[in-house]
Amino acid sequence: MPGKKKEATEVIAHKVSDLMLAKKARNIRILDVRSVTPMTEFFINCTSDSHPQTKAISDHIEDELRKDGVKPWHIEGIENREWILMDYVNIIVNIFSQKSREYYQLERLWGDAVITEIADEDTV
Repeated sequence: MPGKKKEATEVIAHKVSDLMLAKKARNIRILDVRSVTPMTEFFINCTSDSHPQTKAISDHIEDELRKDGVKPWHIEGIENREWILMDYVNIIVNIFSQKSREYYQLERLWGDAVITEIADEDTV
């Protein structure tokens, strides 16, 4: 349908990518898995350069989404900060160290998804 409004979940997914950019996350990708699995609608993946940055990205996402009344169902990985997973049910946020991102290769695992790369204006 032409001019169809973006679904709320898709709007939140793009907001998450903007929040990642605000904390200088790299290699941000939104994976639209709605046609691939009933488990969730979107994965949003990014790479962080350090443990403090990983924590800052996750805190920023959680704080800003809470302001909109969007709360995580579950968060894990805060302790070791190699891979923080934030489960918002319809959106799964993954914040990886470079090493963990290369090891798990989630984009390859969900290769049938529609993948949108989010570029920082400084790198375009």
